[in-house]
Amino acid sequence: DEKGLFYALDLGGTNFRVLRVHLGGKESRVVKQEFEEVSIPAHLMTGSSDELFDYIASALAKFVATESDSQHVSPGRQRELGFTFSFPVGQDVVGELTKAIERAGVDMRVAALVNDTVGTLAGGRYNNPDVAAAVILGTGTNAAYVEHTHAIPKWHGLLPKSGEMVINMEWGNFRSSHLPLTEYDQALDAGSLNPGEQIFEKMISGMYLGEIVRRVLCKMAEEAAIFGDTVPPKLKIPFILRTPHTSAMHHDTSPDLKVVATKLKDILEISNTSLKLRKLIVEVCDIVATRGARLSAAGILGILKKLGRDTVKDGEKKKSVVALDGGLYEHYTKFRTCMENTLWELLGEEASENIAVEHSMDGSGIGAALLAASHSQYIEVEEP
Repeated sequence: DEKGLFYALDLGGTNFRVLRVHLGGKESRVVKQEFEEVSIPAHLMTGSSDELFDYIASALAKFVATESDSQHVSPGRQRELGFTFSFPVGQDVVGELTKAIERAGVDMRVAALVNDTVGTLAGGRYNNPDVAAAVILGTGTNAAYVEHTHAIPKWHGLLPKSGEMVINMEWGNFRSSHLPLTEYDQALDAGSLNPGEQIFEKMISGMYLGEIVRRVLCKMAEEAAIFGDTVPPKLKIPFILRTPHTSAMHHDTSPDLKVVATKLKDILEISNTSLKLRKLIVEVCDIVATRGARLSAAGILGILKKLGRDTVKDGEKKKSVVALDGGLYEHYTKFRTCMENTLWELLGEEASENIAVEHSMDGSGIGAALLAASHSQYIEVEEP
């Protein structure tokens, strides 16, 4: 039912977007939305949090200044913002952002702090009440879903009237003896910034797939001399091979695998490879991506099973939609196709008919604006 003008700030890994959303209530829904994407300079990633938040706040101030006469908040009202932020940091990010917004001279209140998965769930659910879960498959991975409150043993407070609650799973941190960890996963984990954590994520997400491929190729170079007598020096550099590179090699359809040859030369300084070797490299990319995609599908099935949506009960036709977002899902076609096919395979023909997977483009930004609106300090929100 919410009406009015709301802002969202969606902070990704290397860029952020600012959004302005005009909500028209039940009838007209999203009347208008505008956004701007801003990339974060590399030096701010490693600098102080003050510098980073000041940079973000100044971009926000510039964006606010572009409000048109018809698109502004009512006089005497504070603008309200939903903030999407999905990284663990040692500070209260809302406090830091609020101080930076004040320093930038903008009258704005942070009404909601949201992670990208919950934002995607909110945005998806607003457009389609059948959305039961949201999954991010990007640089990192996570999932959130709507649970019946009576199924949450940890909850001891007052129960929400709806009888439902959002569960942010942080599934990237899932680990289990059933996960097919290899020596490459163990070595990657041991050398990471957070050893022993985010194990599921390290097998699935865009941050790590290219690095797993690199480690496998490195081992093959050492033990089977696939690149000749010496191991190419560049191949020894952690994270030099990124997932977009392995995706490009995996999708190479040229008869002589020209893309593979070019990537090997440009990134790893390996030239004169045989077609047979290039085919082998594509196969390694395929194995690593397929495993990640199938594990993602298993995770989604786990959510549907928990909700009792993995089987069809007495011919009921209850639709369940899973909203997906993230660069890995969006851009790595073979990963996406394999993930979806695995999900249908796991569900079986009958249950699959009631399940849909939908790409939620920038759902988390819209979701954050909607959550800011539903937590507005002006409960009786009128037309702007």
